[in-house]
Amino acid sequence: MKVLVCGGAGYIGSHMVAHLLENNHEVVILDNLQSGHKSSVLGQKLYVGDLRDSEFLDKVFTENKIDAVIDFAANSLVGESVTNPLKYFDNNIHSVVKLLGAMNKHGVKYIVFSSTAATYGEPESTPIQEEDRTFPTNPYGESKLAVEKILKWCDKAYGIKYTALRYFNACGAHVNGQIGEDHNPETHLIPIILQAASGVREKIMIFGDDYNTKDGSCIRDYVHVSDLASAHLLALKRLQNGGDSRIFNLGNGKGFSVKEVVEVARKVTGINIKAEVAERRAGDPAILIASSDKAINELGWEPKFNSLETIIETAWKWHSAHPNGYNE
Repeated sequence: MKVLVCGGAGYIGSHMVAHLLENNHEVVILDNLQSGHKSSVLGQKLYVGDLRDSEFLDKVFTENKIDAVIDFAANSLVGESVTNPLKYFDNNIHSVVKLLGAMNKHGVKYIVFSSTAATYGEPESTPIQEEDRTFPTNPYGESKLAVEKILKWCDKAYGIKYTALRYFNACGAHVNGQIGEDHNPETHLIPIILQAASGVREKIMIFGDDYNTKDGSCIRDYVHVSDLASAHLLALKRLQNGGDSRIFNLGNGKGFSVKEVVEVARKVTGINIKAEVAERRAGDPAILIASSDKAINELGWEPKFNSLETIIETAWKWHSAHPNGYNE
Protein backbone atom coordinates (compact mmCIF):
# COMPACT_ATOMS: atom_id res chain seq x y z
CA MET A 1 0.00 0.00 0.00
CA LYS A 2 1.27 3.46 -0.90
CA VAL A 3 0.21 6.07 1.67
CA LEU A 4 0.44 9.84 1.34
CA VAL A 5 1.27 11.31 4.76
CA CYS A 6 0.46 15.02 4.89
CA GLY A 7 2.46 16.74 7.60
CA GLY A 8 4.82 13.76 7.57
CA ALA A 9 7.83 15.81 8.71
CA GLY A 10 6.07 16.87 11.91
CA TYR A 11 6.12 15.24 15.32
CA ILE A 12 3.27 12.75 14.98
CA GLY A 13 3.58 12.54 11.19
CA SER A 14 7.23 11.43 11.32
CA HIS A 15 6.33 8.65 13.76
CA MET A 16 3.51 7.64 11.41
CA VAL A 17 5.97 7.39 8.53
CA ALA A 18 8.28 5.24 10.66
CA HIS A 19 5.40 2.93 11.61
CA LEU A 20 4.27 2.54 8.00
CA LEU A 21 7.81 1.67 6.89
CA GLU A 22 8.18 -0.82 9.74
CA ASN A 23 5.04 -2.51 8.39
CA ASN A 24 6.35 -2.64 4.81
CA HIS A 25 4.19 0.08 3.27
CA GLU A 26 5.36 2.66 0.75
CA VAL A 27 5.24 6.26 1.91
CA VAL A 28 5.05 9.62 0.15
CA ILE A 29 5.46 12.64 2.44
CA LEU A 30 3.98 16.09 1.88
CA ASP A 31 4.98 18.92 4.21
CA ASN A 32 5.50 22.67 3.94
CA LEU A 33 8.19 22.46 6.69
CA GLN A 34 6.57 25.38 8.52
CA SER A 35 6.77 23.42 11.76
CA GLY A 36 8.08 20.07 10.49
CA HIS A 37 11.73 19.08 10.23
CA LYS A 38 13.46 17.77 7.14
CA SER A 39 15.83 15.82 9.43
CA SER A 40 12.91 13.72 10.65
CA VAL A 41 12.30 12.39 7.13
CA LEU A 42 14.32 9.22 7.00
CA GLY A 43 15.12 8.82 3.29
CA GLN A 44 11.54 8.87 1.95
CA LYS A 45 10.12 10.80 -0.97
CA LEU A 46 9.36 14.30 0.33
CA TYR A 47 7.31 16.90 -1.50
CA VAL A 48 7.73 20.37 0.01
CA GLY A 49 4.69 22.52 -0.67
CA ASP A 50 1.30 23.73 0.51
CA LEU A 51 -1.87 21.66 0.57
CA ARG A 52 -3.83 24.72 -0.53
CA ASP A 53 -1.95 24.72 -3.86
CA SER A 54 -4.12 22.70 -6.28
CA GLU A 55 -1.41 22.43 -8.96
CA PHE A 56 1.11 21.17 -6.43
CA LEU A 57 -1.37 18.59 -5.12
CA ASP A 58 -2.19 17.45 -8.64
CA LYS A 59 1.54 16.89 -9.27
CA VAL A 60 1.86 14.75 -6.12
CA PHE A 61 -1.14 12.57 -7.01
CA THR A 62 -0.18 12.32 -10.69
CA GLU A 63 3.39 11.23 -9.99
CA ASN A 64 2.37 8.63 -7.39
CA LYS A 65 -0.32 5.95 -7.35
CA ILE A 66 -1.69 6.85 -3.93
CA ASP A 67 -3.88 4.25 -2.22
CA ALA A 68 -4.78 6.21 0.90
CA VAL A 69 -4.10 9.45 2.78
CA ILE A 70 -3.25 10.15 6.41
CA ASP A 71 -3.50 13.86 7.20
CA PHE A 72 -1.64 15.55 10.08
CA ALA A 73 -1.04 18.90 8.36
CA ALA A 74 -2.39 21.72 10.55
CA ASN A 75 -1.55 24.64 12.76
CA SER A 76 -2.08 23.44 16.33
CA LEU A 77 -1.23 26.12 18.91
CA VAL A 78 -4.39 26.74 20.92
CA GLY A 79 -3.34 30.17 22.20
CA GLU A 80 -2.33 31.39 18.75
CA SER A 81 -5.63 30.18 17.34
CA VAL A 82 -7.46 32.51 19.73
CA THR A 83 -5.43 35.57 18.69
CA ASN A 84 -5.27 34.67 14.98
CA PRO A 85 -8.35 32.56 14.16
CA LEU A 86 -8.33 33.34 10.42
CA LYS A 87 -4.91 31.70 10.09
CA TYR A 88 -6.33 28.51 11.60
CA PHE A 89 -9.52 28.48 9.56
CA ASP A 90 -7.60 29.17 6.35
CA ASN A 91 -4.92 26.55 6.87
CA ASN A 92 -6.71 23.82 8.82
CA ILE A 93 -9.98 23.87 6.84
CA HIS A 94 -9.03 25.20 3.40
CA SER A 95 -6.14 22.73 3.10
CA VAL A 96 -8.41 19.73 3.71
CA VAL A 97 -10.96 20.99 1.18
CA LYS A 98 -8.20 21.11 -1.44
CA LEU A 99 -6.88 17.70 -0.36
CA LEU A 100 -10.31 16.08 -0.63
CA GLY A 101 -10.76 17.65 -4.05
CA ALA A 102 -7.50 16.11 -5.24
CA MET A 103 -8.43 12.74 -3.73
CA ASN A 104 -11.78 12.79 -5.50
CA LYS A 105 -10.17 13.77 -8.81
CA HIS A 106 -7.62 10.95 -8.60
CA GLY A 107 -9.97 8.29 -7.24
CA VAL A 108 -8.46 7.95 -3.75
CA LYS A 109 -11.22 6.82 -1.40
CA TYR A 110 -9.63 6.47 2.06
CA ILE A 111 -8.44 9.12 4.51
CA VAL A 112 -7.49 9.01 8.20
CA PHE A 113 -7.71 12.48 9.71
CA SER A 114 -5.81 13.76 12.73
CA SER A 115 -8.45 15.39 14.92
CA THR A 116 -8.26 16.42 18.55
CA ALA A 117 -9.84 16.28 21.99
CA ALA A 118 -10.19 20.07 21.63
CA THR A 119 -13.38 19.36 19.64
CA TYR A 120 -15.11 18.60 22.97
CA GLY A 121 -14.29 21.84 24.76
CA GLU A 122 -15.11 21.74 28.47
CA PRO A 123 -15.95 18.08 29.19
CA GLU A 124 -19.39 17.24 30.52
CA SER A 125 -18.26 13.90 31.93
CA THR A 126 -15.16 11.82 32.64
CA PRO A 127 -13.95 9.84 30.81
CA ILE A 128 -14.96 11.58 27.59
CA GLN A 129 -16.99 9.47 25.12
CA GLU A 130 -17.21 10.00 21.36
CA GLU A 131 -20.93 10.73 21.68
CA ASP A 132 -20.38 13.56 24.18
CA ARG A 133 -21.23 17.10 23.19
CA THR A 134 -18.73 18.88 20.94
CA PHE A 135 -18.48 22.55 21.83
CA PRO A 136 -14.92 23.80 21.16
CA THR A 137 -13.63 26.65 23.30
CA ASN A 138 -10.96 27.78 20.81
CA PRO A 139 -10.60 28.19 17.03
CA TYR A 140 -8.15 25.28 16.80
CA GLY A 141 -10.77 22.83 18.08
CA GLU A 142 -13.42 24.56 15.97
CA SER A 143 -11.34 24.11 12.81
CA LYS A 144 -10.89 20.39 13.47
CA LEU A 145 -14.58 19.90 14.19
CA ALA A 146 -15.43 21.73 10.96
CA VAL A 147 -13.23 19.31 9.01
CA GLU A 148 -14.96 16.33 10.64
CA LYS A 149 -18.27 17.70 9.30
CA ILE A 150 -16.77 18.28 5.84
CA LEU A 151 -15.54 14.69 5.80
CA LYS A 152 -19.05 13.45 6.61
CA TRP A 153 -20.56 15.28 3.62
CA CYS A 154 -17.75 14.21 1.28
CA ASP A 155 -18.41 10.60 2.24
CA LYS A 156 -22.06 11.05 1.27
CA ALA A 157 -21.29 12.89 -1.97
CA TYR A 158 -18.11 11.23 -3.25
CA GLY A 159 -17.81 7.97 -1.31
CA ILE A 160 -14.57 9.05 0.38
CA LYS A 161 -14.42 6.94 3.53
CA TYR A 162 -12.80 8.54 6.56
CA THR A 163 -11.75 7.92 10.13
CA ALA A 164 -11.25 10.93 12.39
CA LEU A 165 -9.08 10.23 15.42
CA ARG A 166 -9.53 12.57 18.36
CA TYR A 167 -6.48 12.22 20.50
CA PHE A 168 -5.46 13.66 23.77
CA ASN A 169 -1.90 14.55 24.87
CA ALA A 170 0.53 13.02 22.37
CA CYS A 171 3.91 12.41 23.97
CA GLY A 172 7.03 10.26 24.00
CA ALA A 173 9.42 9.43 21.17
CA HIS A 174 10.38 6.51 18.94
CA VAL A 175 12.19 3.79 20.88
CA ASN A 176 15.19 4.00 18.52
CA GLY A 177 15.80 7.60 19.62
CA GLN A 178 16.16 8.89 16.05
CA ILE A 179 13.00 10.98 15.97
CA GLY A 180 11.18 12.85 18.70
CA GLU A 181 9.29 15.97 19.72
CA ASP A 182 10.67 19.35 18.69
CA HIS A 183 8.32 22.35 18.53
CA ASN A 184 9.09 26.06 18.39
CA PRO A 185 7.68 27.39 20.61
CA GLU A 186 7.37 24.32 22.81
CA THR A 187 4.02 24.20 24.61
CA HIS A 188 3.74 20.53 25.62
CA LEU A 189 4.36 19.59 29.23
CA ILE A 190 6.70 16.59 28.94
CA PRO A 191 9.23 18.16 26.54
CA ILE A 192 9.18 21.37 28.62
CA ILE A 193 10.00 19.33 31.74
CA LEU A 194 12.78 17.47 29.91
CA GLN A 195 14.19 20.74 28.58
CA ALA A 196 14.53 21.79 32.21
CA ALA A 197 16.24 18.48 32.95
CA SER A 198 18.73 18.98 30.12
CA GLY A 199 19.46 22.61 31.03
CA VAL A 200 17.75 24.20 28.03
CA ARG A 201 15.42 26.03 30.43
CA GLU A 202 15.88 26.89 34.09
CA LYS A 203 12.60 25.56 35.47
CA ILE A 204 9.05 24.60 34.65
CA MET A 205 5.87 26.34 35.76
CA ILE A 206 2.89 24.50 37.22
CA PHE A 207 -0.12 26.58 36.27
CA GLY A 208 -2.41 26.25 39.27
CA ASP A 209 -2.30 23.91 42.26
CA ASP A 210 -5.79 24.63 43.58
CA TYR A 211 -7.90 22.53 41.20
CA ASN A 212 -10.32 19.96 42.57
CA THR A 213 -7.92 17.09 41.88
CA LYS A 214 -5.89 14.73 44.06
CA ASP A 215 -2.91 17.11 44.32
CA GLY A 216 -4.42 20.38 43.08
CA SER A 217 -2.78 20.33 39.64
CA CYS A 218 -4.47 19.61 36.31
CA ILE A 219 -4.92 16.00 35.22
CA ARG A 220 -4.36 14.98 31.61
CA ASP A 221 -4.40 11.81 29.50
CA TYR A 222 -0.99 11.12 27.92
CA VAL A 223 -0.81 8.77 24.91
CA HIS A 224 2.46 7.67 23.32
CA VAL A 225 3.08 8.90 19.79
CA SER A 226 3.96 5.42 18.49
CA ASP A 227 0.67 4.09 19.87
CA LEU A 228 -1.10 6.88 17.99
CA ALA A 229 0.68 5.80 14.80
CA SER A 230 -0.43 2.19 15.23
CA ALA A 231 -4.06 3.33 15.65
CA HIS A 232 -3.90 5.29 12.39
CA LEU A 233 -2.75 2.24 10.44
CA LEU A 234 -5.42 0.06 12.05
CA ALA A 235 -8.04 2.66 11.13
CA LEU A 236 -6.81 2.70 7.54
CA LYS A 237 -6.93 -1.09 7.26
CA ARG A 238 -10.45 -1.08 8.69
CA LEU A 239 -11.60 1.33 5.98
CA GLN A 240 -9.96 -0.75 3.25
CA ASN A 241 -11.76 -3.82 4.59
CA GLY A 242 -15.12 -2.13 4.08
CA GLY A 243 -15.52 -0.36 7.41
CA ASP A 244 -17.79 2.65 7.59
CA SER A 245 -16.66 6.19 8.35
CA ARG A 246 -16.18 6.66 12.09
CA ILE A 247 -14.74 8.86 14.84
CA PHE A 248 -12.60 7.39 17.64
CA ASN A 249 -10.95 8.77 20.77
CA LEU A 250 -7.32 7.86 21.38
CA GLY A 251 -6.00 8.14 24.90
CA ASN A 252 -4.43 6.21 27.72
CA GLY A 253 -7.73 5.93 29.57
CA LYS A 254 -6.16 7.20 32.77
CA GLY A 255 -4.98 10.60 33.88
CA PHE A 256 -1.82 11.93 35.47
CA SER A 257 -1.49 15.26 37.25
CA VAL A 258 1.15 17.83 36.33
CA LYS A 259 2.89 17.20 39.66
CA GLU A 260 2.91 13.45 39.01
CA VAL A 261 4.50 13.97 35.59
CA VAL A 262 7.22 16.15 37.15
CA GLU A 263 7.93 13.52 39.81
CA VAL A 264 8.18 10.67 37.30
CA ALA A 265 10.47 12.80 35.11
CA ARG A 266 12.73 13.41 38.12
CA LYS A 267 12.86 9.66 38.74
CA VAL A 268 13.58 8.78 35.08
CA THR A 269 16.26 11.45 34.56
CA GLY A 270 17.79 11.36 38.03
CA ILE A 271 17.69 15.17 38.02
CA ASN A 272 15.94 17.36 40.59
CA ILE A 273 13.97 19.35 38.03
CA LYS A 274 13.01 22.78 39.39
CA ALA A 275 9.26 23.50 39.35
CA GLU A 276 7.35 26.56 40.51
CA VAL A 277 3.62 27.09 40.95
CA ALA A 278 2.06 29.95 38.96
CA GLU A 279 -1.45 31.28 38.46
CA ARG A 280 -3.97 29.17 36.59
CA ARG A 281 -4.18 29.64 32.84
CA ALA A 282 -7.56 30.75 31.50
CA GLY A 283 -9.56 27.92 29.97
CA ASP A 284 -7.63 25.00 31.50
CA PRO A 285 -10.11 22.26 32.51
CA ALA A 286 -9.21 20.45 35.72
CA ILE A 287 -9.45 16.94 34.20
CA LEU A 288 -9.30 15.63 30.63
CA ILE A 289 -9.36 11.85 30.25
CA ALA A 290 -10.46 9.86 27.20
CA SER A 291 -12.46 6.70 26.90
CA SER A 292 -10.69 4.70 24.19
CA ASP A 293 -12.94 1.64 24.50
CA LYS A 294 -14.27 1.99 20.97
CA ALA A 295 -10.81 2.13 19.42
CA ILE A 296 -9.72 -0.87 21.47
CA ASN A 297 -12.82 -2.91 20.64
CA GLU A 298 -13.46 -1.88 17.04
CA LEU A 299 -9.95 -1.20 15.73
CA GLY A 300 -8.22 -3.85 17.81
CA TRP A 301 -5.92 -1.13 19.14
CA GLU A 302 -3.52 -2.28 21.84
CA PRO A 303 -1.43 0.58 23.26
CA LYS A 304 2.03 -0.69 24.18
CA PHE A 305 3.45 2.36 25.95
CA ASN A 306 0.78 2.93 28.57
CA SER A 307 2.92 3.59 31.64
CA LEU A 308 3.97 7.17 32.28
CA GLU A 309 7.47 6.02 33.20
CA THR A 310 7.94 4.25 29.86
CA ILE A 311 6.56 7.26 27.97
CA ILE A 312 9.01 9.62 29.66
CA GLU A 313 11.91 7.18 29.24
CA THR A 314 11.43 7.21 25.44
CA ALA A 315 11.11 11.00 25.43
CA TRP A 316 14.23 11.41 27.59
CA LYS A 317 16.23 9.17 25.25
CA TRP A 318 15.44 11.63 22.45
CA HIS A 319 15.81 14.88 24.43
CA SER A 320 19.04 13.92 26.18
CA ALA A 321 20.62 13.10 22.81
CA HIS A 322 19.06 16.13 21.07
CA PRO A 323 18.95 18.98 23.65
CA ASN A 324 18.43 21.47 20.83
CA GLY A 325 16.02 19.26 18.91
CA TYR A 326 16.76 18.76 15.23
CA ASN A 327 18.85 21.95 15.15
CA GLU A 328 22.09 20.32 16.19
